[in-house]
Amino acid sequence: MKRIVLLCLCVAIGCTSAASSGGGAPAPAQQQVPAVPWPVLTRKHVDLWLHSYAMLLRDTSTVPVFRRGYRARIEAIKTQRNIKTMLDVNRERLQQRLALSPQIFNGQFAPLYFASYDQMRQVITYFLQAEGNVGATNDMSLRQYFAVLGSSFPTGADREWLRLFSESVEDERKQFYDAYWNEQNTSRGGFVRLADSIWQGTYRAKLQRFLNNTQQDNGDLVLSLVLGGEGRTVNFGSRQNAVAVTWPETDAHEAVWVFAHEIVGNIVATAVNDNTTPTQQRAGTSAEYVTAGQVRAGAMLLQRTLPELANGYTRYYLTQAGQPTTGDISARLAAVFPLPDAIRDAIGRQLDVVLGGI
Repeated sequence: MKRIVLLCLCVAIGCTSAASSGGGAPAPAQQQVPAVPWPVLTRKHVDLWLHSYAMLLRDTSTVPVFRRGYRARIEAIKTQRNIKTMLDVNRERLQQRLALSPQIFNGQFAPLYFASYDQMRQVITYFLQAEGNVGATNDMSLRQYFAVLGSSFPTGADREWLRLFSESVEDERKQFYDAYWNEQNTSRGGFVRLADSIWQGTYRAKLQRFLNNTQQDNGDLVLSLVLGGEGRTVNFGSRQNAVAVTWPETDAHEAVWVFAHEIVGNIVATAVNDNTTPTQQRAGTSAEYVTAGQVRAGAMLLQRTLPELANGYTRYYLTQAGQPTTGDISARLAAVFPLPDAIRDAIGRQLDVVLGGI
């Protein structure tokens, strides 16, 4: 799991307006509560942006962010169709700067703050024209969007990367991705409907206590063609969240499994921070514990709330890690994603507290 938490922002997720105000600045619409909590959605602009990052990054994590073999599969399709875009031409140049800046890596979260691709492009244009200066506009909505972009592209070199990347993404969209996404959406539409049915009909209600008691009452559950077992999450407040998860390929439950993996993020972060030293945190050991903790905590949450999904979840994350799914799968999950007893116990205690609340 990788997440960004910006509790101070009041930008609405999934319902911001692409209309402009204040001299053409995009303004968030009034926050509205969806007809049902946590609706299942698809968002082409989220997939386009994540796809473009996936074509640059080498995903070597135990639980892959992107679908295994995603880049090779897309490259084969583009070669077959004789398509070469600016994203392909500029790949090495973009990769060089990306390797130097962890902030740019976090730029992959950006589309979750926007309602549409057009809105996002417009705000990026303003942001670059203003050289990232939040004080360049008096429009409060635009300032909030600038703050989001500025956290990932703080320097002039980072913003130059964003300019080139945005131009490359637009060419990728025109020449390839629009048509590709539409094809995939048509062929996988049944999984969207099925995921929505099992989520709203059965599973959401059983997780709602946990969601309410962790300030995640509502938000958007976004299915992404690009993502693997690591989701992408942004938290603004109890009603303003977005969790992007894998778009199911073979089993609609995949979306619920990854959602469970994502929503335990804050509990895991607290448990790790409370049970590691500053030296471990500087050395990156804590980050490894967070990765393992996400997987283990998701399993623990399902065992307490949706035990019928726990084995499927365990097999899914073992598969994500390239591990066999026979024998004692619970023991294998613990071995593949090891945690110190203190962190594991802290996660368990906090889950019990949250689930025991009103």
